[in-house]
Amino acid sequence: MKVTSSEIVISAVRQEQYPESNLPEFALAGRSNVGKSSFINKMLNRKGLARISSKPGKTQTLNFFLINDLLHFVDVPGYGYAKVSKSERAAWGKMIETYFTTREQLKAVVLIVDLRHPPTEDDVMMYDFLKYYQIPCIIIATKADKVPKGEWQKHVKVIRETLDLEANDQIVVFSAETGEGKDTAWAIIESFI
Repeated sequence: MKVTSSEIVISAVRQEQYPESNLPEFALAGRSNVGKSSFINKMLNRKGLARISSKPGKTQTLNFFLINDLLHFVDVPGYGYAKVSKSERAAWGKMIETYFTTREQLKAVVLIVDLRHPPTEDDVMMYDFLKYYQIPCIIIATKADKVPKGEWQKHVKVIRETLDLEANDQIVVFSAETGEGKDTAWAIIESFI
């Protein structure tokens, strides 16, 4: 997809704040600091649309990005970051769960993991949650530029086995630095529209 327009339309915490549109939505989930903002910025050809924070755990709302007036990316708070109070984490969890389980416009969740490391316990829990609710899932393995190309498949195998992926779940090896995987990611997203 050639992105010609993209803007953040709302940061929501409650259902009544979600955009009133029937456009397809793709939620971006991943642990804090995994590169969600970099993924969004690369996919949308924008440098600072999604703010990249030096402090993990900064996104505390559901951020809706309108793309080409065709679809929304929805950036959800990163999980697994320790410096957030238990009550705050519980509130985010509820907000994300409500969005994931009630939003009819949600077509798929883009689960972002780090290619360099096996998925965390939180990644596994998120994947299992999506499977339980039968929400389609696209796995994006970021930071590919930090792993030698010859080792990518070995790392992909670890991700596939750790998450216990279903056969039809796709993993895209991605780099926000080089653009590796961008066209593939767009092709998969477009297949859900």
